[in-house]
Amino acid sequence: MKIATYNVNGINARLPVLLRWLEEAKPDIVCLQELKAPQERFPEKEINTAGYQAIWKGQKSWNGVAILTRNLEITKVQDTLPGDPGDEQSRYLEAIIDQMVICCLYLPNGNPYPGPKFDYKLSWLKRLKKRTDELITMDLPAIIIGDFNIIPEPIDVHKPERWENDALYRIEIRKAYQNLLKKGWLDSIRTLFPEEKIYTFWDYMYRSYDRDAGIRLDHILLSPYLKSALKSGGVDRNVRGWEKTSDHAPTWVCIEK
Repeated sequence: MKIATYNVNGINARLPVLLRWLEEAKPDIVCLQELKAPQERFPEKEINTAGYQAIWKGQKSWNGVAILTRNLEITKVQDTLPGDPGDEQSRYLEAIIDQMVICCLYLPNGNPYPGPKFDYKLSWLKRLKKRTDELITMDLPAIIIGDFNIIPEPIDVHKPERWENDALYRIEIRKAYQNLLKKGWLDSIRTLFPEEKIYTFWDYMYRSYDRDAGIRLDHILLSPYLKSALKSGGVDRNVRGWEKTSDHAPTWVCIEK
């Protein structure tokens, strides 16, 4: 089974790119972030025509998450990360697919640091840890997947010394990510490629893609139940080079249940 995450950076603006990639890559499960579309403007018809069904939570102008499946039933569990009833940002979507819990997330960016946006990111991470700890305790086959807006290690960023006070790389944020791994979650891409430079995002500015000056922000974390199921994975970085594409590239793994 092939499971992927892709920050599309505007699903309607990038729809031709998304549909082309779906046709070429044929993932079974896809988690999308940054839809930048209200609920009623999700392109369900086009997605269905491409052979996928979908659930989604849109938001006008910003955020928005979706889960797509090919020949697999989706049962929505919740579309808000528990812990803050006043949080109206569309950043979390949880579903059961093929007896697995899929948690699609678009974690807050947090910049500028310091400030309220960084504080919101820290509080969001605390809520995420509480939910993911529950999944560990239940010993379920579960996957946390999406754009984490976290650069875990120096190897995951071009010129890390320039990022020390950026909310993507602040020590508090990296520690929160490491705490997830210490609890038992497996960083699947880094496990498959322990020493390789792997990026999933290249800024539109400064010819970042041409210079390979990227960062690794998009992660697929497997619960202990699924650790032995991991078979392969990678980043479809060529998609970042397509015309009118997102600044992220699709990231994927294959598991054998």
